[in-house]
Amino acid sequence: MSLIPATILTGFLGAGKTTLLKRVLTEAHGQKIAVIENEFGAENIDSDILVSDTEEQIVQMSNGCICCTIREDLRATLQDLAAKKRKGTLVFDRVVIETTGLADPGPVAQTFFMDDEIAESYLLDSILTLVDAKHAPQQLNDRQEARRQVGFADQIFISKSELVEPEALEALKHRLKHMNPRAPQRVTHFGEVALSEVFDLRGFNLNAKLEIDPDFLDDGGHDHAHGDHHDHDHDHAHGEHCDHPSHAQEGHGHHHHHDDDVKSFVFKSDRAFDPAKLEDFLGAIVNIYGPRMLRYKGVLDMKGTERKVIFQGVHQLMGSDLGPKWGDEEVRTSKMVFIGIDLPRDILEQGLQQCLV
Repeated sequence: MSLIPATILTGFLGAGKTTLLKRVLTEAHGQKIAVIENEFGAENIDSDILVSDTEEQIVQMSNGCICCTIREDLRATLQDLAAKKRKGTLVFDRVVIETTGLADPGPVAQTFFMDDEIAESYLLDSILTLVDAKHAPQQLNDRQEARRQVGFADQIFISKSELVEPEALEALKHRLKHMNPRAPQRVTHFGEVALSEVFDLRGFNLNAKLEIDPDFLDDGGHDHAHGDHHDHDHDHAHGEHCDHPSHAQEGHGHHHHHDDDVKSFVFKSDRAFDPAKLEDFLGAIVNIYGPRMLRYKGVLDMKGTERKVIFQGVHQLMGSDLGPKWGDEEVRTSKMVFIGIDLPRDILEQGLQQCLV
């Protein structure tokens, strides 16, 4: 049986998660989706559209979707759903797990890696974070949980943009980009995002793409975010990769008056890594800083293989995979991004430099 794709939906209170889930559970979109509700949330779908029977935790919707509230742990619920699907007592194609407004998506994501039984049935597709443009600046300032949700995201949806000034929206996008450069951002209207933009994003796969332009982190040439920056071409104008027009007119200062603890850091090198050294170093780093490391990913040039090595992780859990071969014309460059809370960039940078051949 093929793996069941799973999507983790997280986000700020009021950002439109419930609206999005209601749409999934009631609209005629032709997909059979099981939505797993983390029941302890303040905003519960049940009261609105579900008549929840105390015995039965799984409610079948008119459009063929299923809504399921978690009373015990997530693992048991996922195993139960997979078993019912195998027996044919429940029919669904995919799973959406909603974490409550201020939950940490980390442990939910880890379930898909750590647990062999879950990994045999499910494929984690992506973590989606909904951000409410109006309240985001305050929430990001006040709540580390909100900042962590941004750091974990594979895809960010910004709602309520119509309630803020264009400059404020640009500043927010820029701020989110600094916290998490690997998640594409999309501005949506309150919860109204096309289902094709929500599912099968493959954000979590160990794929060979790492779509990050490390230059955007340079912000005007200082604060280099990569190892071998001397041989890097810095001639292009900021506009090409910064996609926010405010840069040119107003200078850089207005974007960075707050310093978030969730930050990203990009490392690049044109020299190959020594596999044993890198494995030891990353193992040690994950051991010490794992709880503060939200997401990390890299496409690496390793000595001794003609193929790209792709690695990624959540907290202490790290996995790697052999990707496609390097092309004949392709420059073999390693690129890594680390997203975490107050990670010691100098230690990471020096350590990674020392792992190069």
